[in-house]
Amino acid sequence: MTAVTYNIRLDQELRDEAFAVLDSYGLTPSQAIKLFLKQVAKTRTVPLTFDYQKDYQLSPQGENLLRQTIQEFENGEYETFTTVDDFNKSVAELAK
Repeated sequence: MTAVTYNIRLDQELRDEAFAVLDSYGLTPSQAIKLFLKQVAKTRTVPLTFDYQKDYQLSPQGENLLRQTIQEFENGEYETFTTVDDFNKSVAELAK
């Protein structure tokens, strides 16, 4: 399959905001656009929703937990792991 290049023009603000969101998902803009186009081709529909994520606000309990976690981190009260398996075992123990 031959690759082609496609250029688009964007407002700088839109580019910066959108690319930051893609980055938070671990995606490059190129990867996101390819995923979008593959979905269009596969489903023959445009996979868009006009819902949007509203600004998230922590509950008072969540705010307290976040403050506590930050304080513990600043005091060096955290565990480190050398492997993902060690981390997963620790999480499994906490979940019991």
